[in-house]
Amino acid sequence: MEKLFALTPYIPLFPLLAFALIVLWANKNNKLSAGLAIAGLGLSTIISWLIAIATIVGGEHVQVEGWSLTIPWLPTGTGVFNMGFAVDGFTAAMLFMVPFVSSLIFIYASEYMEGDSRYARFFAYVSLFVSGMLTLVVADNLLLLFIAWEIMGLCSYLLIGFWFEKDSAKKAGLKAFLTTRVGDVLFFGGMLLLYSQTGTLTFREIFTPAVLERLAEATIWGQPASVVISLLIFGGAVGKSAQFPLHVWLPDAMEGPTPVSAMIHAATMVSAGVYLVARMLPLFAVVPVGSLQWVAIIGAITAFFGATIGIAQNDIKRVLAYSTISQLGYMMIGLGLGGFLAGIFHLLTHSFFKALLFLGSGSVIHAMEHGAHHAHDHETDPQDMMNMGGLANRMKKTYIAYMAGTLALVGIVPFAGFFSKDEILAEAWHQAGGFNFGSIAFWAWLAGLLGAFVTALYMGRQIGLVFLGKPRTKLAEHAVEPGKRMTYPLLVLGFFALTLGFINIPKNVPIIGNGWLHEFAGLIYESTEVLNLEALPLNWGLAGVATIIGLAGFFGGIALYRGHQAGQSDPMVKLLGRPLFTLLKNKYYVDEFYFAVIINPVVKLANFAGKFDYDWVINPIVNFVGNTGKWLSIVSGEFDRVVVDGLGVLGTARFFRWMGKELRYTQTGQVQNYLLVIALVSLSLVGAYLFGLGF
Repeated sequence: MEKLFALTPYIPLFPLLAFALIVLWANKNNKLSAGLAIAGLGLSTIISWLIAIATIVGGEHVQVEGWSLTIPWLPTGTGVFNMGFAVDGFTAAMLFMVPFVSSLIFIYASEYMEGDSRYARFFAYVSLFVSGMLTLVVADNLLLLFIAWEIMGLCSYLLIGFWFEKDSAKKAGLKAFLTTRVGDVLFFGGMLLLYSQTGTLTFREIFTPAVLERLAEATIWGQPASVVISLLIFGGAVGKSAQFPLHVWLPDAMEGPTPVSAMIHAATMVSAGVYLVARMLPLFAVVPVGSLQWVAIIGAITAFFGATIGIAQNDIKRVLAYSTISQLGYMMIGLGLGGFLAGIFHLLTHSFFKALLFLGSGSVIHAMEHGAHHAHDHETDPQDMMNMGGLANRMKKTYIAYMAGTLALVGIVPFAGFFSKDEILAEAWHQAGGFNFGSIAFWAWLAGLLGAFVTALYMGRQIGLVFLGKPRTKLAEHAVEPGKRMTYPLLVLGFFALTLGFINIPKNVPIIGNGWLHEFAGLIYESTEVLNLEALPLNWGLAGVATIIGLAGFFGGIALYRGHQAGQSDPMVKLLGRPLFTLLKNKYYVDEFYFAVIINPVVKLANFAGKFDYDWVINPIVNFVGNTGKWLSIVSGEFDRVVVDGLGVLGTARFFRWMGKELRYTQTGQVQNYLLVIALVSLSLVGAYLFGLGF
């Protein structure tokens, strides 16, 4: 078994090798590029599942204590900073999900991206993307996690802006990169402070009771060090997992290809932020009233905020994007209330059914684009749900799979989302102790419950607009379901959307109750003595209320939209009122607020600074230096012409020419004249000599 765990470093290595081979060798061959990417990730999936099985078989010791490999990396003066890899129950659960879901997305993309001029480049980028996520999952320390974190940040920029010919895609990639950098700076600052306080970034060393106690007692800026550090680290998760107020990048990320959307929303990018908080949860919890409550507050705001915006969006992928924002909020609620298992359970189930929904939306868009080609209509938006309708009859496999994902998202028994979302709501209710209006947990529960209703409402709206009723455009009339490489991954994900919740049914459920995931991955931080990891029983009353609310919202949305006709006004406008609907459609004007308060002032300041430098500093100085140099060159030129050339070079030449001209007349050619000159010169010299002696 030890030899099997030693294969852990190879999990991120194979996709990384696929990236290198595609870039350096196979980029001219599309099929080979896709094959390398799928094969590399397939090998990672096999190893990951073998390690997950070994963790299960190894029993509680392996699940909790895990396995690790330490590699000396960087001398620090007083010691050596170690890098390495580790596997425990939580890691094994992520290794089950990340490579498998990513593999299905890769297979789907091999058909979806056909015909794209940058097909090979796409598979190179996504291979690097998933390699970064897998490195993050198996890292045993915060620095290696941060390196992998930044690799994913780069890949998200490259993939969101993959179709950079479109101005919207180019801006979306830049927006995602800059927004997440805000969180990353906070994360990096927290990591540096943590190292300064502990001298280590290795998880096992940080989470010892002695180190946690020291972090709780030490102070930074008058606050417990653990609170300051954990809030800074949480800032990174807020950016990466699109939590309020750094959520604005995620909807615009829909400008990338749909397989990218599925990876970002399910297996990689946004899951990384939740993973970070879950991995660092003992640090958050060591001070009971501190950073943990802010995780719950931000999660509750995000859950309700994202859900309400989703009911007023018409782009099929943007609806799902706001759904992701909302569901990530639920995960943060669970973690913020100390429910480690509740948060990661929903992370796992959500990854499967949200990948299914995004790939399903890609199938719909692909079919609509086919209809546009057949109908010679390239003006109608193939992603606008108002242009769809009646697709259930034309895309039966997609419809069945999409319904499975929808029911899982809404939280209907027995689909996976019911069990994981209910555990979060139950955790909130338990922490609040019932109707306790003074408890943050109660308001988190209420936000989650209202968010569940709104989620069901906008998903019913989406099913009604996309799949039910009659086609509202020629595109929908001529839509054709795509091939097996796109539909079969949907069916596989649909199966997991139905069954994955069974891995953690509370034990008080007769016959099928097992609490298995809790026993497998939920006890890894028991030794820290700061988390209450007790599994909660199923609260039948709460589960019943949540189910009734979900069904009411879902069928209400279907009833409102299944008969919607082209040209009719949106029924939600009448239901909510024009002002509220406009507010939701414009996403609470958060983007406009950022433009007004941050972006435009910064741009104006930059323009002013640029104008100041260019017109008042740089140009005057440059022009002065240039004009002075020009004047000096003119003076120097005249000096050269008059003095150096005129008096020096030419003057000397003229003088000797004149002397030569005058002296030539002394050359008569007669010996007598020469003798006379010699005699006169000799006499002159003798006279001068005698005169000098005083005679």
